[in-house]
Amino acid sequence: MAACSDSSVLNYRPQPKNPKFRVWWIQSFYPAETEALSQIVAEWERNNNTKVEITFYNDGAINRDTENALNNGNPPDILFSNTAEFALYTKLAWQNNLVDVTDVVEPVKDLFSPIALKAVSYKNGVTNKRSYHAVPIAQLAAGIHYWRDLLADMGLGDTSIPRDWDGFWKFWETAQDRARSRGKKDIYGIGLPMSPDPTNTDTIFMFEQFLEAYGVDLLDDNGQLQIDIPNNREGIIAALTKYAGFYKSGYVPPKSIQWTDADNNQVFLSKNSFMTANPGLSIPASQQFDSVVYNKKLVTTEWPLAPSGKPLNYLVAVKQAVIFASSNNHAMAKSLLSHIIQPNNLLTYLKGAGGRYFPTMPKLLEDPYYKDSQDPHILTATKQFQNTTSFYTAQNPAYAGVGADKIWGKAIKFVAQGIATPEQAANTAISQIKDIFAKWK
Repeated sequence: MAACSDSSVLNYRPQPKNPKFRVWWIQSFYPAETEALSQIVAEWERNNNTKVEITFYNDGAINRDTENALNNGNPPDILFSNTAEFALYTKLAWQNNLVDVTDVVEPVKDLFSPIALKAVSYKNGVTNKRSYHAVPIAQLAAGIHYWRDLLADMGLGDTSIPRDWDGFWKFWETAQDRARSRGKKDIYGIGLPMSPDPTNTDTIFMFEQFLEAYGVDLLDDNGQLQIDIPNNREGIIAALTKYAGFYKSGYVPPKSIQWTDADNNQVFLSKNSFMTANPGLSIPASQQFDSVVYNKKLVTTEWPLAPSGKPLNYLVAVKQAVIFASSNNHAMAKSLLSHIIQPNNLLTYLKGAGGRYFPTMPKLLEDPYYKDSQDPHILTATKQFQNTTSFYTAQNPAYAGVGADKIWGKAIKFVAQGIATPEQAANTAISQIKDIFAKWK
């Protein structure tokens, strides 16, 4: 396949230092996504008389292979990963391993959402300055999916799902209780991941959404740690109690403490859980071939109100492309990325992704494809971007260590298995996070 850049925005037309201009891109879900990117890249190739070598990677391999390539001194020129923003990009920017791409972002800066810009503004530990070290390509939030037909089998209607926090989760527990009373032992009420597995970023995503729900605010406006504030400790304990409590009460599958990112999808799609939460729309997207399942049986819905009764702020993961400092084709890579993020090109690519990703440019969310979508899943997911907040890695590079060390996943597992109380697990997590931040100073 190919890659992209727009000479009308940045007049980069250098001769490549390396005869191969290499791009590593996350594997597409749909042929339309690959085709859209191919066309955008082909246009760039014609305009620049340059060929691009694109390699597609699955989620489990791309970050690992990238770090191996960096260690071997042979990274690609551009990387677009689906999970690197949780820890890898922050670390690489801090280590001066990413190119400053301010001149790519700046010409279209006003088109991006503040959260998108915040997410790609990383601090360089060598220069001690913060600047744009990544280009925002797309965003997603965590949606909740459930089986309408499974609920009907239990005599439950989805019009009666409560909106309050405790009532919402109790509803799914009730669904499981009814399944058990009917002899169905392999269906669980809730499909939330409980695993500290290194490949499971879903646990980070979902538990930090719980922390947000319970009013936890670990960093102040300057990105400084404020974890010792009593309200934060109380919120962490409450979140651990609720989240791991689903496991302790038997309402999530026993193997959820071992899940990888794909396992909650598989369990849900096998109809072994009534509901699950998952970043983006990869779950409904996998069922597009069956219109009855996609439009009638499988439902995407919003999260409940926070325990305070207020609307929940959705954590947004911004999917980013980066250029490596040790690669050979910086100017060409900037030209490529500049071409990709032109609004028409970006919209074409994201539409091809079929709801897997959403635009980081608010104007593009006004496109009828999103705002007035006839697709029930895309329409619901689009509403999530009205109330959003950032992951902590966007505020302080030290927080990347929390994800890398799987602090929350370990805490959840210890509580779920009865190894620690929520209070003990919270105290351990707080101590570990303070140590991580101290080492970054």
